[in-house]
Amino acid sequence: MNKRSTGTHYETVAARFLELQGMEILERNYRSREGEIDLIAYDPAERALCFEEVKYRSGLRFGYPSEAVTPAKCSKIRLVSRHYLMQHPPEDLVFPVRGYRYDIVEIVGNRIRILKNAF
Repeated sequence: MNKRSTGTHYETVAARFLELQGMEILERNYRSREGEIDLIAYDPAERALCFEEVKYRSGLRFGYPSEAVTPAKCSKIRLVSRHYLMQHPPEDLVFPVRGYRYDIVEIVGNRIRILKNAF
């Protein structure tokens, strides 16, 4: 697999995992001029709009995948999320939104976890 197909595969794995946690996937690979957000989901338990960065590594030789989410990447995701919120104001959505958060879905080998409010 090349890098793009690997990324797509693990974004699909992450989306399924989030759905099993009760979340609804609203967008995959949302793009604006500023960049991209891997997944945008709705968490009904918290009534939160969630911007998800998916990171995968086969092992921990180079550290945890979440360590690769740099401050610059966080800033870019925040910028893209503002663009999304301008296009999709929470009051226009069909479900109640009390807030939003930035998560990292971290996949190491076959283990997966969500780091809520990661940045």
